[in-house]
Amino acid sequence: MSAQGNGAYAEFVSMSKPHMNSEHVIAGDKWRIGVITNSLLRFEWSDSGVFEDNATQVVVNRDFSDDVTVNVSERDGLLIIDTGELYVTYDKKPFSKEGLSVVVKHLTTSQFNTWHYGDDAPGNLRGTYRTLDTIDGRCELEEGVLSIDGWAILDDSKSNVVAYEGASPKAAFGEENINAGGWRVSSRDHKETDFYFFGYAHNYKEAMKDFYKLTGPQPLLPRWALGNWWSRYYAYTQDEYLKLHDRFKKEGIPFTTAVIDMDWHITDIDPKYGYGWTGYTWNEDLYPDHVKLLADLKDRGLKTTLNIHPRDGVRGYEKPYKKIAEKVGIDPATDETVEFDLTNPQFMDGYFDMHHDLEDEGVNFWWIDWQQGGVTRQPGLDPLWMLNHVHYIDSARDGKWPLTFSRYAGPGSHRYPVGFSGDSIVSWESLRFQPEFTATASNIGFGWWSHDIGGHMMGYRDDELEARWYQYGTFAPINRLHSSNSAFTSKEPWNFRPEVRRAMVDTLQLRHRLIPYVYTMNYRAHNDGEPIIEPMYWSEPDNVDAYSNKTEFWFGTQLVMAPITSPSDKNVAKAKADVWLPEGEWFDFFSGRRYLAQKNGRKFEAWRALDKQPVFAPAGALVPLAQLEEGDRINSVANPSAFEVIVFPGSSEKGEFTLIEDDGLFNDARKGKTARTKLTWDGQRFTVAGVDGDVTAVPAQRTWTLTVRGVDNLGESAVKGAHVVSYSYDEETMSASYEFEAVSSTEGLKTEFASIVKPAANPVAEDTRKMLLDTQIAYNMKEAIYTVAKSGDVREIASIGAQKFDYEYGLHGHTPEHMVTERIPSEVVSAFEEIMFRS
Repeated sequence: MSAQGNGAYAEFVSMSKPHMNSEHVIAGDKWRIGVITNSLLRFEWSDSGVFEDNATQVVVNRDFSDDVTVNVSERDGLLIIDTGELYVTYDKKPFSKEGLSVVVKHLTTSQFNTWHYGDDAPGNLRGTYRTLDTIDGRCELEEGVLSIDGWAILDDSKSNVVAYEGASPKAAFGEENINAGGWRVSSRDHKETDFYFFGYAHNYKEAMKDFYKLTGPQPLLPRWALGNWWSRYYAYTQDEYLKLHDRFKKEGIPFTTAVIDMDWHITDIDPKYGYGWTGYTWNEDLYPDHVKLLADLKDRGLKTTLNIHPRDGVRGYEKPYKKIAEKVGIDPATDETVEFDLTNPQFMDGYFDMHHDLEDEGVNFWWIDWQQGGVTRQPGLDPLWMLNHVHYIDSARDGKWPLTFSRYAGPGSHRYPVGFSGDSIVSWESLRFQPEFTATASNIGFGWWSHDIGGHMMGYRDDELEARWYQYGTFAPINRLHSSNSAFTSKEPWNFRPEVRRAMVDTLQLRHRLIPYVYTMNYRAHNDGEPIIEPMYWSEPDNVDAYSNKTEFWFGTQLVMAPITSPSDKNVAKAKADVWLPEGEWFDFFSGRRYLAQKNGRKFEAWRALDKQPVFAPAGALVPLAQLEEGDRINSVANPSAFEVIVFPGSSEKGEFTLIEDDGLFNDARKGKTARTKLTWDGQRFTVAGVDGDVTAVPAQRTWTLTVRGVDNLGESAVKGAHVVSYSYDEETMSASYEFEAVSSTEGLKTEFASIVKPAANPVAEDTRKMLLDTQIAYNMKEAIYTVAKSGDVREIASIGAQKFDYEYGLHGHTPEHMVTERIPSEVVSAFEEIMFRS
């Protein structure tokens, strides 16, 4: 394969601008300081006086800002550099704590805003971790590039260097490739200290945008990768696997990606060859016609990935053995194993030929499940990083949309999505950590984690746990259900009791409907340097409460999720999530109930039944959802011909959302041939603008349904400007829905209410009554709470929690022995407080 015409490779070449702007460099014989931005510095010390000007595994671009201030002076033998944002003092000697320091000038909220070389980083907000294998709960995360102290260090001293000169990723090593104008990954030819100082104070979003400029952007993912993935470590037969996906369709459960674990290949091998973990030959006992299998999955609207463990090379029983053995100079008659060696150009050439043959049969991309350490024959080169790098570039051959699915290999790994976080333990502890793990990964730019949703192995059966994990997965970057080969761990919703099954199906359908929204955030991540998942403190960095809840996060621009990660309370018969909302007016995305947060935001406990989850939208938000197709088209990820747009009242500002779509062609998408449809809502007018850009990418006509949530029954005649085909009002979700007549995508839609739509009053008494129906407490306690709810007097809530109530127990008798005196459980008071204090 030639790199010519390879879109992914071309991007790596185009983003590679490794030389610093000489006008922004201050240097001595053995040291060099580059001012990349006023808040981003590069420090180098080299005993040999030789410095690195090639791209590295982590850093690809060191010249991206012309707006740089470099004020240099000397005083008392110290070099002083003042960029306006940073104040550097340096003694021009080998770096030391005494001789090199940087002050982050405009950060007054931390006493640790002065950094000295070698300082620990207690304020670092952390990044991510290579794998969650065997980890049941939390683990210590590596450092990111954001800190409450305003500074962070990205050490690049040990990275290999990368030169892009236009040849195939099959041949990444060897002098012959360099001489032929190829590209290479090599160890540094000199030792040096080489690190980057991020001194952005609390300007977290600016820091991350510059991190992506330094290391390369997050690539665009193909649209189909953003739906539901089915994955299981299980020896399916061909017929079983197809029947499984047919049942998903019949049950109305959409999937876009089929993940076939390692049993696709032969695993029961002659012991003389070793272990069956590695393999490249289809198991014909399970899959007698694998080409037809892949075609049948494609006909069902699914893309397919296969699991590979490359470590053991290619052994004599494999179908591709003869071809690759000859390529590396082994006589096939010897049955000698072809060693896995990423530094051998001949092996890599044969390795990719092997994969290309399988791709030509219908495999769409690869699950690179490398877990055997970090050593190759090239010093300092991690085989996982190299596999991710070359597979990602190679996956774009013949104009395909590139994608890999692999483990994290350190800073810069965001360029090779999607990430596989490892084999999750089935436990509440695992679920509790995954949202924090995902959100914190954005602090090192890693935005596309895929977890084993529902848990993979060990652990225990807990139906509620599974439902809550599915609900979190709907708002995770990638939603991949996964389980082990146990007869009892599979994740099909019909394996669970009815109420759990309904919750699972509802949330899987919602994820599919969210694809247009998630795909737009995909473009935002690529173009604007903002991952789909952002910690709350990115938007409120100077509010201490924004750091208090690590499991809560922004899901794109319009929604905040606080996943439920603990079991239901017996007394309330619901589960809770801790929530913090920034200042402003908010709505429950599902129920339409309104929440007001005053200055510095608001903390509370959100209590939800099994079929609900705490997701919030600010006033004025717009969330476009695809209308779910039925039957054979349920898995479709085509740009929808019918949308529902959910909007929320109450904002004094115009809400906007620009829907981004394309025709699914990688090269066209990367060249900006997109269809952009601007949606606006100002509380009175809802507008769908005509398509801007590539109008051929979207249906010529579209049907739009406007759902205004959190309002009273507005009535069909409340809107004008477009013909209403149907109107409905749902009291449970306080939603008024208008389906309009189909309109041209180039002309759009305009509709207007007679006046500004006001939020409805929350039905406090009725919500309390419903909450109390399920509450497992004494009836006189219920009556007391309900009385307060009907009165609307919030001053009485404190007294409710403090009162003691007598109640009877037992089947017979009314003697004092059968009387118990207790207070209302605190969980019940908390659930009541959420209802009373919403607005």
